[in-house]
Amino acid sequence: MHCPNSGQLGEDLVAQWLQSTGWIILHRRFSSRWGEIDIIAQYDGKSGEAKQQSQHSVLNTQHSALNTQHSLLAFVEVKTRSSGSWDAGGRSAITPQKQAKIWRTAGMFLAQYPDKADYSCRFDVAIVYCQRISKNLTGVTASEEAVATSSVAGYKLKLQEYILAAFDSSIDNG
Repeated sequence: MHCPNSGQLGEDLVAQWLQSTGWIILHRRFSSRWGEIDIIAQYDGKSGEAKQQSQHSVLNTQHSALNTQHSLLAFVEVKTRSSGSWDAGGRSAITPQKQAKIWRTAGMFLAQYPDKADYSCRFDVAIVYCQRISKNLTGVTASEEAVATSSVAGYKLKLQEYILAAFDSSIDNG
């Protein structure tokens, strides 16, 4: 049973979750000649800065101020799968070749938006499961804890795992 338009629905769930945790969605499905990035998000860190400063010494506050001078960009690859997928829930689909395409596309984004070129960047992966909601479902079912969930058009989506810095930019471009 395949979830219709699962990629879009999974990206919607991840984008909503990111926004709920303080991120600003800059782009969805950013394309270049190298490929596509599902979500590009920015976090400015200001929401936690005052709390951080009140909890740390002057030395740590100075370090914190240096860290929040620039925003953080996350280039997010979303993998949405139904149960029993052949590629470990999408994890195996993030091959070194796919990573290189995402990295090059991120470079194109930064070239197109030079005001963001000095921001810290990371490459995240979101694993989303899509399951048809059965009208005959009764009783209790055990499932792993989800980061976020949503129900759309008879399907339940679960953001099962959000992998921070899943890969880095030290990919061989050869």
